[in-house]
Amino acid sequence: MSTSPGFLLGYDIGSSSIKASLISVETGDLVGSFTSPDKELSMISTQEGWAEQDPETWWKHVIKATAALKKTYPEPTAHIKAIGISYQMHGLVVVDKNQRVLRPSIIWCDSRAVSYGDRAFRELGEATCLSHFLNSPGNFTASKLKWVKENEPELYGKIHKIMLPGDYIAMKLSGEINTTISGLSEGIFWDFKEKSVGGKILEYYGIDQSLLADQVPTFGIQGEVSRSAAEILGLKPGIKIAYRAGDQPNNALSLNVLKPGEVATTAGTSGVIYGVSDQLEYDQQSRVNTFAHVNYTADNPRYGILACINGTGILNSWVKNQLMANTSYNTMNDLAAKAPVGAAGVTVLPFGNGAERPLNNQDIFAHFHGLSFNTHTISHLLRAVQEGIVFALKYSFDIMQDMGLNISKVRAGSANMFLSPVFREAFANTTGSVVELYNTDGAQGAARGAGVGAGLFSDFQEAFSGLKKVQTIDPDPKLQTAYSEAYNRWFNLLQKHLKHE
Repeated sequence: MSTSPGFLLGYDIGSSSIKASLISVETGDLVGSFTSPDKELSMISTQEGWAEQDPETWWKHVIKATAALKKTYPEPTAHIKAIGISYQMHGLVVVDKNQRVLRPSIIWCDSRAVSYGDRAFRELGEATCLSHFLNSPGNFTASKLKWVKENEPELYGKIHKIMLPGDYIAMKLSGEINTTISGLSEGIFWDFKEKSVGGKILEYYGIDQSLLADQVPTFGIQGEVSRSAAEILGLKPGIKIAYRAGDQPNNALSLNVLKPGEVATTAGTSGVIYGVSDQLEYDQQSRVNTFAHVNYTADNPRYGILACINGTGILNSWVKNQLMANTSYNTMNDLAAKAPVGAAGVTVLPFGNGAERPLNNQDIFAHFHGLSFNTHTISHLLRAVQEGIVFALKYSFDIMQDMGLNISKVRAGSANMFLSPVFREAFANTTGSVVELYNTDGAQGAARGAGVGAGLFSDFQEAFSGLKKVQTIDPDPKLQTAYSEAYNRWFNLLQKHLKHE
């Protein structure tokens, strides 16, 4: 273990909350974490399919989470050596020359730009898009910027730089605007064939390349905490910002998923299965997406294959807020466990959080099917919600298997939906994969990444010495048949609601 004294600070900029974690360089162990706010952040949705957040809100809660860490751990926070940032992917932040935000961020689950991306996919050519960007332009950041250009031209003319949410927080910390290749790829701004910024999509959308931020390495010195930011946060100026990545590549990093064939999953607001490959693979229908992983280099490429379901944990929280406001998630999990596998015929499609990429960017909304007032209880409904989320992930899981990924083991943090025994059991038995749970989260991953980027850890093995497996869930042959039957019922219901073109 490194003998360099000090601590690492990781921020996870989510759409539900902002988390800050401290990791000891000496031991690799978690010192402490704080999340702000206590309740989930709200989204601005003035029209159906829209989802926005004010970037200043993220910064406000970065300040609050940091203050909580300082109050509880004054000595460690006085010796922070590097900062890492994880952030919600695909969001669009636009600022003027004075680094003032011009409009709320159009975040990951906003689906207003779907038609722009679909048109680009057709007119640029599907083969061209897939071979150069590994994806359809879809509903990603480039298409969101095109929407602003077409619908808010006066505002567009004031844009100095565009950023992803993590780039914005790095700007607030350092005063510098920059981004990474991994970040550019998630916005469909990176051309994997040319190994450069994607001129084809910029030219098609009429976007000047000068609007994009300069590139910095994912692991490496990206900037330093400015005097003004240090004064606001109560930290020392000059702390190195040494790592930055989108939440799903970072979740994989937090689980030490870096090598081809390794797979991570998460089920927070959205649900993701994320596999690493060294092969230039993409789904012909762009239902799952391929980006540059955190350890991608032109000479040693590592690709992150990402399947995302927007409507996962947000469905569970919706049920809690609307039906069980005074009930804890633990109690909800206990109630769900009282119902049998398959929830006695209750089936839930969880797609109520915007257009879903695995469904070819269709927005079919959420559906509750098969409820009987004479038979079913809240336990059946709660179990059907958790199973519906798992089944949606299984749908994407199968697409990835068809692409050639042989998935037999999946790593996840012991957090969010994976805290539920029903969810863990359903995931292992529906996918047929072993589930390994670890004592980590996105903020811890960002902190460890900063340690690598600042050279405080000699390699990834040292960085993850504090990562510990807390549980393994194996598929149970006695349960797999029942889950298979429930999944088939769910799948058939989904087919009835999909608009087949």
